[in-house]
Amino acid sequence: MSRPSPDFDSPRAWAIDAAFCVAAGVALGVLGPFGSYFNAGFAGRLLQWTLSSLAIAIVYGVALRAARPVARRYGLPAWAWIPAVILVAAVPLAVGSRFIVVAVWPFLSKIGWLDWYGQTVLTSLPLTCAYVFARVRLADTRPASPLAPAAGIEAPDRASSPSFLSRLPPRLGRDLVCLVMEDHYVRAHTLIGSDLVLLPLRKAIEELSDVEGMQVHRSWWVARAAVEGIVEDGRNLRLRLSNGLEAPVSRASVARLRAAGWL
Repeated sequence: MSRPSPDFDSPRAWAIDAAFCVAAGVALGVLGPFGSYFNAGFAGRLLQWTLSSLAIAIVYGVALRAARPVARRYGLPAWAWIPAVILVAAVPLAVGSRFIVVAVWPFLSKIGWLDWYGQTVLTSLPLTCAYVFARVRLADTRPASPLAPAAGIEAPDRASSPSFLSRLPPRLGRDLVCLVMEDHYVRAHTLIGSDLVLLPLRKAIEELSDVEGMQVHRSWWVARAAVEGIVEDGRNLRLRLSNGLEAPVSRASVARLRAAGWL
């Protein structure tokens, strides 16, 4: 059960995306890249790039939102799936924009399909990267929603406990999946990647009082929202997580997991 960003698909999020792309379209209209500076007057060029940027907002907005849950399910890092989305979504975008632009300025039909596709990718790439960066930054600065601790476990004093999430580098976001003990460190896994934090696992769990989760193994803590399924291998039990990892469950933890409703 991956936990989507609460405002990722909201009308407000779409409005922000559209406003960003309109601003980018105005800037491109002023600059006139790819020789468009000589295509028409300022008004026509401004209209061309603004409409093109809005098309990017719609096509890539739909594509990114559709691909994001799949990438989460298989634990794909952003650098692996976002470029693939850009390359695939650029195909219908290039076809549609070429027909529209050529209908307005027939002399642009001299630009071949491959060149047009390349220009579409080059235009979409910085806009999409800026969009993703902005979304990650928003996720980093959004406070974690308070969740109840696992059943049967008393929550530590929140006023005296710092938040473990504040120890994570901003590039990882705040969608914590699990913690894995590595010597005197814990490796924190989020939906974006992982990093080492110099902290004992016991102390890290104490600092996660606002995140529903449980220590399922001597060296593993798992966030409840990240559990997508159960893998049974004989008498061994593992939890399948939203980033593709499988967390081992100790036999001593099975009863606690059942009591908490995890199994």
